[in-house]
Amino acid sequence: MSTEDEEWVGSDASRTVLYAQVRDGQPKMVIDEDGYLRPEGWPDSGGKVYLGDVAQAALRALGPHDPPRFAEQPGFDEQIWSLSSRANELQMRISSSPYWGFGLLPNCFLNRIELSGPLGLRARCVHDLVASLGRNPWEPSRLRQFEKVTGCEAARHRSAWKDLITRASGDMSEEVDQLEDSLRRLRGSDAAVSGILDAAEMGIGEARAALADRNAPAVERALGRVASALIEADPDTEVRSSETSAQRASPRTSSGKRDEVEAGHLLDEIPFVDLSEEE
Repeated sequence: MSTEDEEWVGSDASRTVLYAQVRDGQPKMVIDEDGYLRPEGWPDSGGKVYLGDVAQAALRALGPHDPPRFAEQPGFDEQIWSLSSRANELQMRISSSPYWGFGLLPNCFLNRIELSGPLGLRARCVHDLVASLGRNPWEPSRLRQFEKVTGCEAARHRSAWKDLITRASGDMSEEVDQLEDSLRRLRGSDAAVSGILDAAEMGIGEARAALADRNAPAVERALGRVASALIEADPDTEVRSSETSAQRASPRTSSGKRDEVEAGHLLDEIPFVDLSEEE
């Protein structure tokens, strides 16, 4: 294939275009009367659609998003379609079409995925897509047909995907490194928080293990625990400052009780009037 015949695939400052091999046509879903993708069994639904494993993983990786809406609804073949959805700054468009075997089998299909938005968000979405899918989506069932239909060589498909995965992994690794640096700075500052810092260090290890497994949600959970521990251990944060203020104020409570006891003699100065005999 000549360079002139290749279609643009990869990422630039604002857009990413990727192609993926579909392996499974499920799940089967429906389209409502307004053209939105809905789960099977949705009331007043129109046509049916086979979403496929890649598109399902892509929408899951997008995070909380608007209901996907079809730009091209399926006809006789329920696996030929085009839809789009948005999650805040990230826009996703997916199209499904056959590239060999007349579309008789699920693995005859490919998905074209286009993402628009900040590069970091696109990279993270692609990272989570591949992790959720559990395989390399750039590896086709029929190599020559895949290259011909997409207008791009296999090596370029692979690098387009892996560059984004590497970018997302690097971003998360940098977050881990930053929190680890903060942990080192707090070590030895106060013996009272050594247990908190030990828990933070354990969280750092959990985050690195999750990162190696491409489990981004687990990385985020671990980093969240680490960040909370560091805030609690840092004497310059409001958490420690408020605790210190509360400890300093606590002796005032006992003095207040002493004042109440010592004020008891004032009751002796109130004259007692017996009203029982006035009648």
